[in-house]
Amino acid sequence: MEMRDRLVAALASVVLFVLSVRGFDARAGKPNFIVMIMDDMGWGDLGCYGNPARETPNLDQMAAEGMLFTDFYTASAICSPSRASILTGRLPVRNGFYSTQKARNSYTPQEVVGGIARSEVLFSEMLQKNGYRNKIVGKWHLGHRPQYLPLQHGFDEWFGAPNCHYKYDNKYIPNIPVFRDDHMTGRYYEDYEINDITGVSNLTQIYIQEALNFIETQASKKQPFLLYWTPDATHTPLYASAKFRGKSKRGLYGDAVMELDYGVGSILNKLKQLKIDGNTFVFFSSDNGAATYAFTEGGSNGPFLCGKQTTFEGGMREPAIAWWPGKIKHSQLSSQVATLMDIYPTLMELADISLPKDVFFDGQSLVATLLNASEYVRPIFYYRGDMLFNLRYGDFKAHFYTWDTPKESQDIGYHYCPGQHVEGVTTENFTDYSHRPLLFHLGRDPGEKFVIEFNSVEYRETITVIDRVLGEHKRTLEFGEPQLDWCDLAVQNWSPPGCEKIDRCKPAPMSRPYRCFWPY
Repeated sequence: MEMRDRLVAALASVVLFVLSVRGFDARAGKPNFIVMIMDDMGWGDLGCYGNPARETPNLDQMAAEGMLFTDFYTASAICSPSRASILTGRLPVRNGFYSTQKARNSYTPQEVVGGIARSEVLFSEMLQKNGYRNKIVGKWHLGHRPQYLPLQHGFDEWFGAPNCHYKYDNKYIPNIPVFRDDHMTGRYYEDYEINDITGVSNLTQIYIQEALNFIETQASKKQPFLLYWTPDATHTPLYASAKFRGKSKRGLYGDAVMELDYGVGSILNKLKQLKIDGNTFVFFSSDNGAATYAFTEGGSNGPFLCGKQTTFEGGMREPAIAWWPGKIKHSQLSSQVATLMDIYPTLMELADISLPKDVFFDGQSLVATLLNASEYVRPIFYYRGDMLFNLRYGDFKAHFYTWDTPKESQDIGYHYCPGQHVEGVTTENFTDYSHRPLLFHLGRDPGEKFVIEFNSVEYRETITVIDRVLGEHKRTLEFGEPQLDWCDLAVQNWSPPGCEKIDRCKPAPMSRPYRCFWPY
């Protein structure tokens, strides 16, 4: 009997050791998760990525205490499809966040009828079913109609808004509501001030406090949690609180970055104070590249070409930092090619939850990379709307199509590649190279300036491999029902849930659905 007890004890020790190596500690319970997604923040905006202003000490420290990714991507160079891909682990063309207007970027302004489909299973829903309490703080952007809002898709709490914080006239377009859980508590500019002259607003401070309060509550309850923190101060119109206004060398955009950096530091310090940092996995990134069309009111994409709205590296490559004291080793620099869609399977593996069956995931778990620094070759697919523009495999990137800024966008003052022109690459018109793709080596040429010669051995050998990877992708690709084709002024935020309690309901016009037009 004594021998048997010793064998059982030894086996238990082995199991605990294996679980610990994988990142799971049975004695600590399920890990908490904090996913931080910034808005239009570029790869080159952080000190740890080389920004010369060095105004992000907390994020730089987070990188020093964890893992910084150099080759991390979004699934879309515009907000809503990117965010849908994060929460579903699937490309926008699979989860429906695209329009059928050829190669045009689209998103969810409040006249869009669609939103996240009920058939999509978000990682928030999977965590909720397995005992997690989930909160989103900040921008949602997956549809503003009641059936699309966060509490219908796995979140227990919400403080934030369904759309961008643009200012409207409340006559033809209503101001955006701010929600507390399932009901609005006011509107931007009316109840939540954003001074569009000075750029002062206290919203980021509110979002920080909401996060801290939630963490404290969940720590006291000892219930595992997901915090999805999505502040939007770096999206135009920019804002920062009075405490940070005028502090940055980089103007108002830099003020916003400094305040968000302060927020990250406040959240990580709270985890340490509560002694739950060792059981909390934190991931920081951005939804897409910096908005170069905002000129000096936009961020930096470092050495990369162009920015938001494009499938050049500046539009698709993101800052990304993973932090988990005691699990992720300090000061790691990973060149593993990865994507925001990887967050979903990574969280599932860390929480020991099986992925939904009969769902094709484009994301892959990063647990082996995070805990063991493993690296492997995998493809990255760059979609612009409903069309695959580029494919990366290894260090090589093929361009099947190119397009800088559509004329319709130029007509309203946008330019996605200001001050950057690469002949035959940053093309003013939609240009088809699918018969003989342009090929770049991102190691030697991260700025996509020098096309590899078509008659070279390197080109022929690489294109053969890329054709094989492309064929496999097409074989498994199944388009979801497009959610961003139809618009209707009647579905705007005229009378969100709870508006009657605070006298913020507004009369809606008659319903007249029409095909959305996307100039992007």
